[in-house]
Amino acid sequence: MAPRQRAAPRRLRRRAYRVRPRRARAPIGAGERRELVRNRLIESRLTPNAISLTGLALNLLAAALVWEELMFLGGIAFIVGSIMDTLDGRYSRMSGKGTPFGAFLDSTLDRMEEGIVLTAVAAYFAARGDELATAATVAAVLFSLMVSYTRARAEALGLSCKVGIATRPVRVVLLSIGLIFAKGAGIGDFELLAPAIYVIAALTIITVIQRVWHVRNELLASEPAAAKGGGGEPEEL
Repeated sequence: MAPRQRAAPRRLRRRAYRVRPRRARAPIGAGERRELVRNRLIESRLTPNAISLTGLALNLLAAALVWEELMFLGGIAFIVGSIMDTLDGRYSRMSGKGTPFGAFLDSTLDRMEEGIVLTAVAAYFAARGDELATAATVAAVLFSLMVSYTRARAEALGLSCKVGIATRPVRVVLLSIGLIFAKGAGIGDFELLAPAIYVIAALTIITVIQRVWHVRNELLASEPAAAKGGGGEPEEL
C-alpha cells in the first residue's frame, strides 16, 4: 500500500492564495474619460452662468491691474478670464444646462468684458499723454462692438455672418500679447501694447467692412430667388 502524501501546511496554502495574479484592469480610453468627466460635471452644481460671471470678475480684475500699470498680471488675468468665456458655451452644450437667458447673458458679458479692459488701456494711454494710442483704443472698442453687432443683425435677417479676420479669438490673442509684452511688464525691453492696439483697431475696421459687404451680397443674391418665387411687397393693412 502506497504511503499517503501529506497535505501542504495551511500557511503555504494561504501564501499560494495570496500570490495569485490579479487580473489587470483595461486602461480607460479617452472617450470613457470624457464621458466620466461629463457625467460628474452634470451631477455637480456648476452652471454655465457661474462660469460666465467668473470670467467677468477676472476681466474686471485685469482692468484694475492695467489701471495700476501691472501689465503682466493684467494680461494673465485677461487670458484666464477669456478662457472662461470660451468654456461656458462648451460646458453649456456638453452638460445640457444651457438656457436661452444663459446664451443671452454670455453674449452680453463678452462684449462688456472686452470693452472694460480696453477702457482701462485707453485710460493708461491718456494718463501718459499718448493721444494717438488713446484714439486708437477708442476706435478698437467701437469697431469691436460693431463686429459683433453686424453679425447679430445679419443673423436676425436669417444670414450667417462669421466672415472677417478680427474675430473675438484674434482680438483676445492680440490684446494678450500687447499686455504681456507691454513696457514695464517685466519681460524684456518691449513695448507691444500700442502696436497691438493699432492692429486691433485696423483689423476691426476691415472686418466690419467685410461683414457689411458680405451681407449686401447675400441679400442681393436672395432677391432674384424671392422674385422667382412670386413674392412681392406685402400689402399695407
